Amino acid sequence: MTGFGRAFASLGDATVVVQVKSVNRKSLDLSMRLPEAWSGLEPKIGEAVRAVASRGKVHVQIGLEAASNDEAKVGGALNRLAKIAEANGLSFTPDARLLWEMANDRRASADPELDATVEAVVLAAAKDALQAFADMREKEGDSLLIDFETRLDALKRCIATVAERAPLVSATYRDVLFKRLREAELELDVSDERVLKEVALFADRCDVTEELTRLKSHLQQLETLLQADGEIGRKGEFILQEIGREVHTIGSKANDLTIAKQVIELKNELERIREQMANVE
Repeated sequence: MTGFGRAFASLGDATVVVQVKSVNRKSLDLSMRLPEAWSGLEPKIGEAVRAVASRGKVHVQIGLEAASNDEAKVGGALNRLAKIAEANGLSFTPDARLLWEMANDRRASADPELDATVEAVVLAAAKDALQAFADMREKEGDSLLIDFETRLDALKRCIATVAERAPLVSATYRDVLFKRLREAELELDVSDERVLKEVALFADRCDVTEELTRLKSHLQQLETLLQADGEIGRKGEFILQEIGREVHTIGSKANDLTIAKQVIELKNELERIREQMANVE
């Protein structure tokens, strides 16, 4: 699931900035970028991320922004260097490289060593950023739930149509069989053993009662899962796989145009649900 969260915290005359963002991924792929002096915080930050996310490519970036008068300080340092150069009879012409090195030097010196105070401030900011991140993902989850429920209703309608049509398939086949026999001028009695055997075999081959029973059960399980707390993504993918298996079997057994059309609709809706379920926690 996608998500974004950002938080700020004061640390001396600087500001700690924590940013968390994620894009869709079937498993959790966590990366972090933070000042080298604070690398010891990675295990605790990773634990905090895993408490709110089990899927997605999640990136956590932590930095320290110097106070707004940092530019003036760099300017003052340049003036002092110019005076020193003048006092020693040297020319002083600062270039972009010097400015870059001075800015980086100030940035590096601005990162305090990791101690209990720094750790508390950074972890508190990380907690706030992760809360905003989790809130955004929860809103996306609410939207996905509405989409799932709409598509489940569509699945139910297709299955109801199949269940209504299925008992009529063998009778339709019997009527078609007799019609073809008459057209071929092969008048056979309705009670002819060969005809009865053919119709019985066809009825057995196209019977989808068991598949419909399992299909309805799987849909009920999926509905229950969608209302449950905690991680549902992987369980949902497994149930969808089982639903797909039953739908495929119905399509291969039914031998009926009306049911075949419903099977196509079922497969289309299932594919859309699978795409979304792959993004769910």
